Amino acid sequence: MKIKEPKAFTFKSGERAALLLHGFTGHTADVRMLGRYLENQGYTCHAPIYRGHGKPPEELIEATPEQWWQDVKDAYNHLKDLGHEEIAVVGLSLGGVLGLKLAYSEKVKGVIPMCAPMFFDNETELTKGFQTFAKEYKELEGKNHDTIEEEVANLLDESDSMFDQLGNLINDVKSNVDTIYTPAFIVQAKKDQMINTSSATYIYKNIESDVKDIKWYEESGHVITLDKEKEQLHEDIYNFLESLDWEK
Repeated sequence: MKIKEPKAFTFKSGERAALLLHGFTGHTADVRMLGRYLENQGYTCHAPIYRGHGKPPEELIEATPEQWWQDVKDAYNHLKDLGHEEIAVVGLSLGGVLGLKLAYSEKVKGVIPMCAPMFFDNETELTKGFQTFAKEYKELEGKNHDTIEEEVANLLDESDSMFDQLGNLINDVKSNVDTIYTPAFIVQAKKDQMINTSSATYIYKNIESDVKDIKWYEESGHVITLDKEKEQLHEDIYNFLESLDWEK
């Protein structure tokens, strides 16, 4: 079975712009509904796909967090090239980590990390998440059970380097959170089984922004953008963006 690869998207609307960043093993479907919602509210939205994502798991483990960071910078510059001087960044999970990195590396209007890990004490959970993704992808390819088990086991054996680099990225961003001064809205799902939820409290306490808020969503899991409270999340993100001191 041929699997249709997801694409990056740009929803053009007003002069205010939002960069939307997906999670690890995910792709733009993670943030597409949010993008359409914000587009309807007058925000231009762009969401890239990091290298190796939206593709077979063999390609994902060949990619590196350094490449994903470059993909985020390229996406930021894409919005700049479209004429947007004021850009907010909204990121889910890994996208939240990369969004925080962008907030201390470039000029952003505001930053919204959603379920973003700050402690690499969850390698088991991340490995399970990757294992589930790889298995589901191979099931879509129509492979039989034994072939899937063998190929997924090989992938796990070969993914150590990627996870080591991912841990280094998370630790690096964690150590630099206190250099962020841009307005921030920290989002965390209460039923998140993927990351250490104290990450949200860490970000909130250590970020140096004068304007910052944190909200816990009681009924949502890790992929909060697709869960039960997504409509409330959309509204909360919009209200935060509207509260910022945009020039236009």
